[in-house]
Amino acid sequence: MVRSSLPPAAHLDSASHSEEGFRRVLGPFSAMSVVIGAIIGIGIFFTPQSIAKSAGSAELAMAAWGVGGLIALVGALTFAELGSHYSRTAGQYEILRDAYGPLVGFVYVFCNATIVQAGAIAVIAYYTALNLGIGIIPNVRLDQQHTWNLGVATLMIVGLTVANLIGVRWGAYLQNVTVIAKLATLLSITALALLYRPEATTAVVEAVPETAEPSNRWGFLTAITITLFSYGGWQQALWVGGEIRNPRKNVPRAIIFGVLIVIAIYLLVNWAYIQLLGYAGMVSPNTKALAADAVGQVWSDWGRRAVALAVAFSGFGVLNAQLLTGPRLICGMARDGKFFPLFGAVHSKWGTPVAAILMLGGLGLSLLLGMELFALALRGFAADSSATAATKTGVDYIDSLTNGVVLVDSVLFMLTGLAVIVLRKQFKESPNAILMPFYPLFPLLFALGELVVLIGAFMLPQYRDGALIGVIWIAAATVFYWIFFRGRR
Repeated sequence: MVRSSLPPAAHLDSASHSEEGFRRVLGPFSAMSVVIGAIIGIGIFFTPQSIAKSAGSAELAMAAWGVGGLIALVGALTFAELGSHYSRTAGQYEILRDAYGPLVGFVYVFCNATIVQAGAIAVIAYYTALNLGIGIIPNVRLDQQHTWNLGVATLMIVGLTVANLIGVRWGAYLQNVTVIAKLATLLSITALALLYRPEATTAVVEAVPETAEPSNRWGFLTAITITLFSYGGWQQALWVGGEIRNPRKNVPRAIIFGVLIVIAIYLLVNWAYIQLLGYAGMVSPNTKALAADAVGQVWSDWGRRAVALAVAFSGFGVLNAQLLTGPRLICGMARDGKFFPLFGAVHSKWGTPVAAILMLGGLGLSLLLGMELFALALRGFAADSSATAATKTGVDYIDSLTNGVVLVDSVLFMLTGLAVIVLRKQFKESPNAILMPFYPLFPLLFALGELVVLIGAFMLPQYRDGALIGVIWIAAATVFYWIFFRGRR
């Protein structure tokens, strides 16, 4: 029998420290910043182009963002009910454990930490450094740019790891600042579209037809799939429940209001892209950097550099979100006896899971540098035979590896939503129950939406080809669990 993880709500809400040793220092705004910062990364500056191409028209592209937003909203409502009952650190692990058993919870955290988040740390750090370089030194040679990217990415991972080690307040402060900055940037692009309506966009769309058809009959479904990847991230509020004040109320509020804000921002900025570039401009092969080219319609050189800096700042924020929230999952699982005890320790002075933070930061840095060495070796072999392979960097391989495990993450994400149905009887018996209306409509709609992600992902070669990696990683996690943790309590 799996033990319940529902501690008395009154104790959790009133304490300045959680029973796990974490300090409850995150207020409502910081909790919502975690949600917004985890969702809005660097993708919104680039992925709308892929979505527009898949959808086949500006109207269908906006519809895809709208449908994706609705699925995200029903997911947020589902997770809000879960968050009102699981108010401790690593809440999503505990939900999966209580609903389906400890193996499922372990597989989720193992895959999330070792590939999904560690890979995200490596990739985001690299592209953040890339955009920082474009903004500061736009005319640098390609070989010098790659060296810059690796060096700055390494410094960012190390610096943010240290910042999150010395206290959750530092990580939360960085998160709040970067969230405000990225929202201001996206709203500025929208304001630009309102104030300046360029009559012609020939610099970008020359010789490109005004309309395009979807590449295949799955185009709109594929477009929705890509939006859902861009909307993901609100679950990270469940990972830091032990550090949020009055978590029974603030965790659900952070999830719901955070997702609503993101939906509004995404719709506005996509409208702005269409207004500034037109649909043909968005899908044009001449459009290399969507946000920069959109701003470049009004302000060419310095506008592009300003957007590159904004993308870098946004990437810095989502990189911080990974190191702020991810280690709490590892820590919670270790405190549950399903991982090595060292990683469940909380520093007596800083109130942070030091070993877990170092583990995730170290994994991200190792993937960045290790895969770079792998890429260098392959480039040496492929230089004479494959131009494509000879130009690949380490982050290209990390990205491919992450794509496969993203499918696993989607399955476990869907299982988390359906856990509301599995655990509903337990929730109803709680004296402080917060139950969603129209049950079980929202969890079922959310599960259907995640199923759309899985089907749509198999329409995308980079995900379909990586599915085997995800299966292998699940098998590895299962073997690891059975060897080391199966009999532990």
